[in-house]
Amino acid sequence: PRIKESVNAQLEAEVLTRSSHSLRTSYAVVADLSEMELKKILIEKMEGNKSTTGTQSRQQSASESAFTEEAMQTTCQMEEPSHLVFETGAEDQPIVQ
Repeated sequence: PRIKESVNAQLEAEVLTRSSHSLRTSYAVVADLSEMELKKILIEKMEGNKSTTGTQSRQQSASESAFTEEAMQTTCQMEEPSHLVFETGAEDQPIVQ
């Protein structure tokens, strides 16, 4: 019985370790995807501004157009999400052989 308990405890510790690592990896993937989506939105917005800037600048005086730019944050200036919670189920657990 002691050997079985010891093996079970070691397996449980290994599963918890892998699960914890999996959550950290998942968070990193989500953070990278969020950053990529923000960059994509920023690029689309900048490209959209390029196509309309010429028309707008001809319609407005130079002093007015200086104040029409929209403030944007870079990804390093944005706050990180406070805490992400990931649901894990039986299918997310590592297979121990």
